[in-house]
Amino acid sequence: MKKTRFYVSTIAIFILLHNKINFRLKVWTDISSFNVKNPVITIGSFDGVHLGHKFVLNQLNDIAGKVAGESVVFTFHPHPVRVLHPEKEFVLLTTIEEKIELIEEAGIKHLIIFPFTVEFSKLSYDEFVKTILVDKLHINTMLSGYDNAVGKDKEGSYERLAELGAKYNFNIIRHEELKFSDEKISSTNIRNLLTRGKLFEASKILGYPYILSGKVVHGQRLGNKLGFPTANIQPPENKFIPGNGVYAITVEYNGIKYKGMMNIGVRPTVDADTRKPVIEAHLFDFKGNLYDEYIKINIIRKLRNEFLFDSVEALRIQLKKDKQFALETLAEEFGIE
Repeated sequence: MKKTRFYVSTIAIFILLHNKINFRLKVWTDISSFNVKNPVITIGSFDGVHLGHKFVLNQLNDIAGKVAGESVVFTFHPHPVRVLHPEKEFVLLTTIEEKIELIEEAGIKHLIIFPFTVEFSKLSYDEFVKTILVDKLHINTMLSGYDNAVGKDKEGSYERLAELGAKYNFNIIRHEELKFSDEKISSTNIRNLLTRGKLFEASKILGYPYILSGKVVHGQRLGNKLGFPTANIQPPENKFIPGNGVYAITVEYNGIKYKGMMNIGVRPTVDADTRKPVIEAHLFDFKGNLYDEYIKINIIRKLRNEFLFDSVEALRIQLKKDKQFALETLAEEFGIE
C-alpha cells in the first residue's frame, strides 16, 4: 500500500511540474474546475500512443478547430485491467509520464487523467455520459473509436452514444480503423514485434523508437571489469520489456543524447545465478555518475541474441564488435552520428 501511495504521489509531482513548466498541454487529474470552450473529446487508454492513436489525435485537433473548441483526451489511471483484474500479468508500452509527453507532442490541448476505481467501473454508459461528459465537462463533440465502447460491461456502443448525443445536444463522430501496410496497428501487435526483436517494424507502427525509461540502480559492476561500464535500469512497474538480446540505443539525459548499446537478459557468461532479466545500458561517450538518476532509452535496433560465451575474454571481444555494429547501425541506417 505504501508503494502505491508513493507511486501516485510521484506521478502527481510530475504533473504539477509539467503544468508549471510547459503550457502546451494542460493535464487534469481533478475535473471539478474544468472549464474549456467547446471541448472535443476522445476516450481511451492510448497505450503506446502509436500511429493509430496519432491518426485519432490529428482528427481530434481538426474537429476542435472547426467548432472553435479545444482538443481533450480522456484517459484512465491506473489502467482498468490493473484495478479489475489485479491477478493478471499485465504490461503497458508507455508509462503515464511517457504518455503525457507523447500526447503533448501530438498537439493536444488538454489531457484528463481520470482515477479509475472499482466503484467507477460500475457506472453505466448513460450515467458516465450524463454525470461526467455532459454535467462536468460540457462536451461539444465526442470522437468515438471504430470499435470503442464505454461504461459498465462496455455497453456504450457508438450507436447508443449517438442516441445520447441527440438527447444531450452534443455531436458524435466515428473514426475509421487505420491500417499500416495491411497490418493492424495495435498495442498487442507492437508488443509481439518487440518480443520477437523486430524493433524496426515496431518503430514504424509506433511512429518513434520504443522508449524504456527508468532509474539507474546499483548493480554488480560486472561491466566495469569488462571495460564496458553499464547503467543498470530499474524500469517502472508493469512496463513492457522487449525480448532478451543486445540492442543499439540512444540515451537522453540532462538534455543530451548519447549513443550506446544495451543488454537485456540473464548474463549467462558472467552471472549463472541470474534468473530475472537485467537491463544494462552502456553509453559510449559518457563520463560521470548516473546512480539514482532517471534516463530515457530509445531502443533503435536489435543487434543479436544473448548467448553463452566460452570465456569472459570471448565476451569482451564480442562486446567490442557489438559497439562497432551499434555505431554503424546508428550512423548508416538512422543518421545518428
